[in-house]
Amino acid sequence: MNPGIPPYRGRFAPSPTGPLHFGSLVAAVGSFLEARAQDGTWLLRIEDLDRPRCVPGAEDSIRRTLDALGLHADGEVLRQSERDEVYAAALAELEVLGVLYGCACTRREIADSALAGIDGPVYPGNCRDGLPPGRAARAWRLRCDGAHITFEDRIQGRISHNLEREVGDFVLKRADGLYAYQLAVVVDDAAQGITDVVRGADLLDSTTRQILLQRLLGLSTPVYAHLPVAVNAQGEKLSKQTLAAAVDVREPVPLLNRVLEFLGQPPVADCEVDDLDTFWAEAISGWRLNRVPRSRTVPSPE
Repeated sequence: MNPGIPPYRGRFAPSPTGPLHFGSLVAAVGSFLEARAQDGTWLLRIEDLDRPRCVPGAEDSIRRTLDALGLHADGEVLRQSERDEVYAAALAELEVLGVLYGCACTRREIADSALAGIDGPVYPGNCRDGLPPGRAARAWRLRCDGAHITFEDRIQGRISHNLEREVGDFVLKRADGLYAYQLAVVVDDAAQGITDVVRGADLLDSTTRQILLQRLLGLSTPVYAHLPVAVNAQGEKLSKQTLAAAVDVREPVPLLNRVLEFLGQPPVADCEVDDLDTFWAEAISGWRLNRVPRSRTVPSPE
């Protein structure tokens, strides 16, 4: 370990909306291997912030699958559903800074007047200068005020966004009273001391928003590496919505070797189908982040 450089702390943060599928397993394996290759800590966070989308029993299913594949997390599991008070404190801090405002707009109103951005409609700023007469705040938004954020992703390269133009002022507390992912993930990464984030490239365009929040809240910015997302034959991200199948753990080594090959790594040869100790020792030894395809998507082998 180099003096002055904090020990590596990574994490895997699934949402319990269904069982673990191949696409989410890619993120788990990539983040695990990078953490272990750096002699670091690998934490598990359950991102159950969006309660209506969470499926009863999904967290237990995900954790059983991870354990069956030898993906054993360090420390206590953090659950976003238990942290509303912490998110409220961060929101209050942003309000004191004068960068937060209430928004009365509905989704339909925004869609009717917004241009397309990098991640949906760009909020046109209807409520920036105050709520329309007779309207109450439904959500709370962060002022971007011309923020231009650039960072170097370890896999995808340089990413740069003018947030005001490409995203618009974005929601931190939703109309249904739930805190938004962008706020929660920033607060949680800081609370867990995360130094490095290895996750799917479906979250790449969220990263500049998170860096802006980190700067406003005085939090450190992790190093980011965004893995390619597994897509089906139609080019759709594997997910519950696209009917992605749950991973079958009965022969763990062949399954994990398919993940390695997806990530551009050499498979572990001469290993029994259930010899996880040998598999992980060789996979960690052979792991090289610079072999991962520099692409946002890769077809799934499943």
